[in-house]
Amino acid sequence: MTNDERRTTNDRRRTAERPGLSARVRLLGLRAIGRAYQPAKRATGAPRAVLLIRPDHLGDMLFATPAFQMLREALPQARLTLLAGPWSQAAIARNPDLDEVLTCRFPGFERQPKTSLIAPYRLLFETARGLRGRFDAALVLRFDHWWGAWLAAAAGIPRRGGYDRPETRPFLTDALPYQPGRHEVEQNAALVAALAGGRADTRPGALRFTVGAAAHAWAADWLAANGVPAGQRLIAIHPGAGAAVKQWPADAWAAVATQLGPEIGARIVLTGSVGERPLAQEIAAQLSPAPLDATDQTDLEQLGALLARCSLVLGADSGPLHLAVAVGAPTVHLHGPVSARKFGPWGDPARHRVVCTNWACAPCNRLDWPASALAEHNCMAAITVADVLHAARATLNAASA
Repeated sequence: MTNDERRTTNDRRRTAERPGLSARVRLLGLRAIGRAYQPAKRATGAPRAVLLIRPDHLGDMLFATPAFQMLREALPQARLTLLAGPWSQAAIARNPDLDEVLTCRFPGFERQPKTSLIAPYRLLFETARGLRGRFDAALVLRFDHWWGAWLAAAAGIPRRGGYDRPETRPFLTDALPYQPGRHEVEQNAALVAALAGGRADTRPGALRFTVGAAAHAWAADWLAANGVPAGQRLIAIHPGAGAAVKQWPADAWAAVATQLGPEIGARIVLTGSVGERPLAQEIAAQLSPAPLDATDQTDLEQLGALLARCSLVLGADSGPLHLAVAVGAPTVHLHGPVSARKFGPWGDPARHRVVCTNWACAPCNRLDWPASALAEHNCMAAITVADVLHAARATLNAASA
């Protein structure tokens, strides 16, 4: 991409970021509705029952786990309930800091086409009725989630914390600034510290994901069934991502695997969902010996157990890469359109490294480019095989030190 093309892309991005007429009308409506929910008196004191609202998928849910731990330690007697999408249940099924997990099919997070303009609001009030009278505080852990903030207000929760954004502010009693460029783990930790009123440690800990004995046994059995001895080193590559614009070319992954595996005497393991299987097969076709193929063969806990067994996990920016961090595997994350400062790995930077594109327009944080436009926004292809190999070798050296 030339400098002129990058300037054009930046101009388009700035234009896209300006709120359109529908967004401005919606904001006016939210402000008007929010006035009906403002309490006459601000609630104070330590909450006894807290509703945590996080509608996102795997990676963002794992980013919230240090906040759960902070809140548990700050309010040991409080009942902590998480309201999450069913798509992220597996990410927090064994979380030791939560007393209860409720699910809601949050509109806009189902990754499915919209079916009705009225359905999101019907769901909001139905869900609010089920929550009413159960909580004295709520935290909305996603910065722009006005639907969740409205839900907390409609449920009559007297203290409602979240980020001071135009869409969410009308429904909150405690609005905290959302600081641009700050990591999402730190953003959530700041919300918890504000709610806990000085009782919380402001230094968030590690991501939390518990792998049970059954999943570890499955991983051992699966590896044995595929001819892998107990001491064999493994390198996992998770090439897929939640958006096509975040993916690195298959032949580049094959080049990394071809060089890195023999260097440390490791078998290559390809992981991914059923939808990512064609990408994994494209990589596997270029490798000799053939890699281990774990695509569409694990549930989330089994995947965590398999990644925990690896000497290194590489991949594009994705939830499974954050899962690898959470289970203690050294990692290398490739970032293009998404900010590594905000959404990169949370952990020791020597064990969890980031390789970023050198395009001037990155990160644009836009993932919804149509297939016809991907060739113009192929910032991931600017990451070289040499860049990734350098990061991988440095990570392996740090992990073995």
